Amino acid sequence: MSGEPIRKIVIVGGGTAGWMAAAALSKIMGDFPGLSITLVESEAIGTVGVGEATIPQIQAFNALLGLDESEFVRETHATYKLGIEFVDWWREGHAYVHPFGTYGLDMLGIEFHHYWLRGLGLGDETPLDAYSISAMAGKAGKFLWPRRDQPNSPLSKLGYAFQFDAGRYARYLRGRAERQGVTRIEGKVVEVMQDAETGFVTAVRLESGTEVEGELFIDCSGFRSLLLGQTLGVAFTDWSKWLPCDRAVAIPCELGGDHEPLTRSTARPAGWQWRIPLQHRIGNGHVYSSAHMEQAEAEDLLLANLDGAPLAQPNHLRFLAGHRERAWEKNVVALGLAGGFLEPLESTAIHLVQSGIARLMTLFPTRDFGAQEIARYNRENEQEYIDIRDFLVLHYTATERSGSEFWDYCRNLGLPDSLAEKIAMFESSGRVIREHNELFTETSWLSVMVGQGVKAGGHHPLAGLLDEAETRKRLAHIRDVVTSTVSQMPTQDQFLVQNGSAIPVDRRAVA
Repeated sequence: MSGEPIRKIVIVGGGTAGWMAAAALSKIMGDFPGLSITLVESEAIGTVGVGEATIPQIQAFNALLGLDESEFVRETHATYKLGIEFVDWWREGHAYVHPFGTYGLDMLGIEFHHYWLRGLGLGDETPLDAYSISAMAGKAGKFLWPRRDQPNSPLSKLGYAFQFDAGRYARYLRGRAERQGVTRIEGKVVEVMQDAETGFVTAVRLESGTEVEGELFIDCSGFRSLLLGQTLGVAFTDWSKWLPCDRAVAIPCELGGDHEPLTRSTARPAGWQWRIPLQHRIGNGHVYSSAHMEQAEAEDLLLANLDGAPLAQPNHLRFLAGHRERAWEKNVVALGLAGGFLEPLESTAIHLVQSGIARLMTLFPTRDFGAQEIARYNRENEQEYIDIRDFLVLHYTATERSGSEFWDYCRNLGLPDSLAEKIAMFESSGRVIREHNELFTETSWLSVMVGQGVKAGGHHPLAGLLDEAETRKRLAHIRDVVTSTVSQMPTQDQFLVQNGSAIPVDRRAVA
């Protein structure tokens, strides 16, 4: 690859996306000769700040930054997360967990769930959750780090992520980034300057008159998409026909109810409600379709379903599901909301920032900005959005909920071909297919298809090598081992104290 190395990186916008980028780039590239990384943000421009739940890939990002997990958990007032509980999604009164980790134990060279499916055919109706250490520990309020050194223990099957205060996470990363040499400039961007011939962004001008010059610009300006969308005119691909929710209202409340290490999503008449328990408060939000519910009704419904007293005024958000046609255009790369938005049903917002940073580092350009690298970045970015979109749509279309125009619409969605194939394969033979190392694993697809009532048309023939008695015996043994292991685990609160991650009691119930 030819060309002069990039020496000036400018990140426009702070928040979670901006400071994740600043912390990662300065950690990885900080020793590069002559490199400067500048982040421009304005205190007068708020951030969305409700992306409080993550998926297990966040561990790799934190490890890259060299974060001490106990310190990170304490500083961000975080809790652990073993999965997502979906309440009333398939039908009212039903719940299931999308767990992190795996189910049961693979046997005779095939996936465990084929034995579970055979057990169903034999009359054993034990829910799939019973075979997941993450699901059972989550519902019991228990937590313990995975034991990879004990491959025969259910604890080796645990997967986990975090639930944290997004504002505290951004401030935590800001401190690390600035110590690693990142320069922060306070100010509101009023003009984006471009090269007259190439259209490349050359600088941003602030209200103060200061011009911040750069060679590579990272757009973390949120929904405004100041550089990629407004300046470079990259169009937006609208997916609202598949994901019709376009509004949200969010509000934190005092601690109350259970303190399970799970994010909870509860289906509502025109969308769904999230519940994210942190150490000092609970994050709550109601995502809904404005075509099927008025703002006042959506707010009232959320306020009526809190576990504690509100700690702030409701924050109303507008959005459109989809993504920019290209996340990288000329010398601008968009991260986070500047590049697209998919509702937080499966906690993917922060992951998309993380994967965008990783992809940028893999394909990091010179000042020539090679067309092949840019095309590759955009192709992979778009595919990741498509994969996540399909997974989200599955939750809405595979449902027996009725009695509202919203759910009637969702049940009758015309499916993307890629999703239709996955569902058809499972309905045909119980097989779960995963393409091109996509984000969500076979376990994830299995949990949601089963949880949403998609019926498997059979199981792998090799599952029949075990006779009926042996199949029942092994299934019962796995359940018993999971139950016994969970009973010996500490509660999440006990674990936080034992590992020095708990915040003082007097710092709780603070917005």
